[in-house]
Amino acid sequence: MNAVNPPLTIRMRDEDNVAIVANDGGLPAGTVLPAGVPGAGLVLRDKVPQGHKVALTDFAEGDVVLRYGVPIGYALKAIPAGSWVHERLLQMPSARALEGLPLATVTPPVHAPLDGYTFEGYRNADGSVGTRNILAITTTVQCVAGVVAQAVARIKAELLPLYPNVDDVIGLEHSYGCGVAIDAPDAIIPIRTLKNISLNPNFGGEVMVVSLGCEKLQPARLLPPGSFPITDERGADAGPETVCLQDDAHVGFMSMLDDILQTAKPHLERLNARRRETVPASELIVGVQCGGSDAFSGVTANPAVGFCADLLVRAGATVMFSENTEVRDAVEQLTSRAANAEVAEAIIRELGWYDRYLDRGRVDRAANTTPGNKAGGLSNIAEKAMGSIIKSGSSAISHVLSPGEKLRRDQRGLVYAATPASDFICGTLQLAAGMNLHIFTTGRGTPYGLAECPVVKVATRSDLARRWHDLMDINAGRIADGEATIEETGWAMFQFLLDVASGRKKTWAEHWKLHNALVLFNPAPVT
Repeated sequence: MNAVNPPLTIRMRDEDNVAIVANDGGLPAGTVLPAGVPGAGLVLRDKVPQGHKVALTDFAEGDVVLRYGVPIGYALKAIPAGSWVHERLLQMPSARALEGLPLATVTPPVHAPLDGYTFEGYRNADGSVGTRNILAITTTVQCVAGVVAQAVARIKAELLPLYPNVDDVIGLEHSYGCGVAIDAPDAIIPIRTLKNISLNPNFGGEVMVVSLGCEKLQPARLLPPGSFPITDERGADAGPETVCLQDDAHVGFMSMLDDILQTAKPHLERLNARRRETVPASELIVGVQCGGSDAFSGVTANPAVGFCADLLVRAGATVMFSENTEVRDAVEQLTSRAANAEVAEAIIRELGWYDRYLDRGRVDRAANTTPGNKAGGLSNIAEKAMGSIIKSGSSAISHVLSPGEKLRRDQRGLVYAATPASDFICGTLQLAAGMNLHIFTTGRGTPYGLAECPVVKVATRSDLARRWHDLMDINAGRIADGEATIEETGWAMFQFLLDVASGRKKTWAEHWKLHNALVLFNPAPVT
């Protein structure tokens, strides 16, 4: 290495006996680690890729490997100091049992409230606030998705230019609605997910449904009369305004499209009449998630998100973190940080349910870690979990949501929304919970985005931020480069969120219209 890019290793805690290599391209065998870095004086026995671990001490077979101060594995054979420590050399620790856990035993640090922070949002009739002003067309079954897609294209081309204050028109396409065990106990999860997505704050209370007619998930079952705010003259008992494609009035495909367009017009008119107004930052509901993670996720981006999460909570906002398998190995940290024993027990209940769900599929939490995670230096789910949970910050966990549940207005602060770790399913369930702004960290890189909500993308490494310069919104890799601190990056992220929420700035995903599909979590049988 030259003087401009000297060898750099990062150790998270003093007791860690491995460090990760921070240099772009990794370090070759024979590299001598310089003074001032963890492992100073060691000679690398192997080439160690960027983000991967180097042994700081000699390991005998069975010795514990520590990162973040916790065991991430046990050596399967002797590993000399200076060696590359990767997943093939480690036995993963067993999952912590869900009995005998500490319940609300930690008193989180007390931070002064952050007053005076605001954004420009859309106030809804139910008191919620949107960061965007979108007409969303709900669907009851996948069968209508093609028709709705054609209708949305026509609305964008023919109608949307007439309503300049409406940000977008989207179809809430999904794979549910028929061919499913609609009365199975677990069917409540996809049904309430679809219902609550329809009520997301970014849709302004305008509920419009397209149905086929013969599907199991009928409109009245999805959105029962009186279960949602009605903004027109029909009243709350009228039920959702529905276009049914099998109605006798529809003669041919064009009549279906015309009916959808005509039904959309009054919704567009009401949305167009809305204006942004100054609202407190406490009206933000921010979902945090990571995908395409690498070893830097828990070093740069996720700690910065965690600091930002604390700022949001101090400002009265709500922050949701999720991903069951990516917090399972840190369950003690969750239950001890719970605001009270009831919240701690709810965390245990949700993670226990998910353990049994995985067991039914004859897999365990180890199935979470992807080839890309391992290529990025994460040896197993135990190591991945330690870096993932950091993005929740340090606040007390105030509430727990089951999959598909919606936040109540009185549920503020740091919330654990129990979801699978799949990027698309997690994002879908956070939308159902009421998310109006999303933060997504990535180390390997992913063009993930949502049509329903702005997604702020945070790169863990400067190399990724440079290469994907028009996809990543924030470069947290500057932390590893020594150009910014976690605190500085967290504050910059906080301000960026306020700007995006206000519509003053657009994310790259919005700019390019990169939108992933809604993916429902359906643990119930398909018939």
